[in-house]
Amino acid sequence: MIVYKQYNQEQLDDQYNNRLHVPGFAAYFDRWDQQSAATGAANAFIKDLPYGDDARERLDIFPSKKANAKTLVFIHGGYWQMFDKTKFHFVADSFLAKDITTVFINYPLAPGATMDMIVASCRKALLWLQKNGAEYNCDPQQVCIAGHSAGGHLAVMLLEKEWSTNLTYPLKGICAISGLYNLRPIQLSYLNKALQMDNATAIRNSPIEIEPVHNCPVIIVTGTAETNEFKDQGNTFYSNWKSKGAAVEIIELTGLNHFSIAEALGEEHSQVHKAINSMLGNY
Repeated sequence: MIVYKQYNQEQLDDQYNNRLHVPGFAAYFDRWDQQSAATGAANAFIKDLPYGDDARERLDIFPSKKANAKTLVFIHGGYWQMFDKTKFHFVADSFLAKDITTVFINYPLAPGATMDMIVASCRKALLWLQKNGAEYNCDPQQVCIAGHSAGGHLAVMLLEKEWSTNLTYPLKGICAISGLYNLRPIQLSYLNKALQMDNATAIRNSPIEIEPVHNCPVIIVTGTAETNEFKDQGNTFYSNWKSKGAAVEIIELTGLNHFSIAEALGEEHSQVHKAINSMLGNY
C-alpha cells in the first residue's frame, strides 16, 4: 500500500533510515567523538550554560579570543531524539581560527519532549544568547545559525516571521545541512513512534508551511550521496521559500552522504564553511 508519494511503508522508512545507506556509519560517530574531545582539550570553553529549566536546555560556548566576536550557533541532529552537543565540538576548530565564537545547543529530546517543545527550546536558546552572549565574546548583532539534519529543521524554524519579531537583532544567516523541512513524511514513517506527531503538529512545525523572514539569507546544503527523499526535502524547500520571496540558495556537495556532509561544516576550505564566513562578512 502506498503511504507517501510512490513509497510503501517499508520504502518510506528506508528513505529516512540513513544508517542503512552508509556502510560503516559508526566510524563517523567515533571520529566526531575523538575530534571533539581534542577540540575541548585544546580550547577553553564554557560548558552547560542554562538557558531554560529543562535539564537539556544547556549550551556550550567556545569564545573567540577576540572580544565581541562574530558568532556561529550549531544545532545538532539525531531525529530530535538522540545525540548531544558535545559530539559536534569539532566544528569549533576552524571557526575559532577565524576569530568566530562557536555555540552548541542542546534541547529536550523525544519521546520526553514534543516537537512543539523542542522548537520552543531552540528559540529560547537564541533569545538567551542575544541577551547574554556579549559576556562570552558573542556579538549578538552578528550571529549565524547552522544545523545538521533535525538541527537544520530547528535552525530554519528560527526564521518563522511572526516569532522572529521577538529577536532583538536579526540573524545574519541560516545554514541548513541535510535538513528536514516537511515533517509530513516523518510523521508517516517509523520515526513517529518516538515523536508522536499528529497531522496538525507536523504541519505546524514544517518550514515549508511557515512564513519566512525574507531578508535573512538561507543556505540549503544537500549531498549527492544522500537518499532521494533527503534530496527532495532540500529541493522542495528551496522552491517553496524562493516562491515566497526568501533569500535562499542551495548547495549540492558531490559525493557526500548524510554523515560526511556534517564534517564539511568544520573543514576550512569547504563550500559550507566559506558560505557561513561570507554570511558573517569574513569574505
